[in-house]
Amino acid sequence: MEALGINLPVLISQIIAFLILFGLLSVVAYKPLLKMLDERANKIKESMDLAEEVKQQSKNAEQEVKNQLSSASKKGQELITMANATSDEIRAKAQELAKKDADLIILRAREAINAERDLAIDDLRREFSDLTILAAGKVIGETLDKKSHKELIDKILNESQSMKKG
Repeated sequence: MEALGINLPVLISQIIAFLILFGLLSVVAYKPLLKMLDERANKIKESMDLAEEVKQQSKNAEQEVKNQLSSASKKGQELITMANATSDEIRAKAQELAKKDADLIILRAREAINAERDLAIDDLRREFSDLTILAAGKVIGETLDKKSHKELIDKILNESQSMKKG
């Protein structure tokens, strides 16, 4: 081996030194380094799991917010619909009350007009009967019995009215 330039005792001492160094490095450096790398990998995995969990919670929260907004929107629409229905109902009641009031006012006005017309007709009859008696008295030249002539005139007026109606 010497022809190849290899010195056997030096080679053996180098192999032994290499194995001792390899053993020391594996015990002192390699195992702690692997342990540290494993811990780092576990921390990264935990961080990734936590990030995924936070991401999922964020999605759930977003969905919950959407659901709540949808629910609030539906409730708002229901409230608007109820308010519109209530306002329509109130408007209808107000119109009905206004119509009843207007009908009542018209009825009272008609009754007042009829009462005044009846009073005017009664006044006109009295004046007509008084004028007729006065005119008949002047034509005949003597005073007539007012009461009997008034009854006669009222009877004739009533008969003429019933003829006009019938």
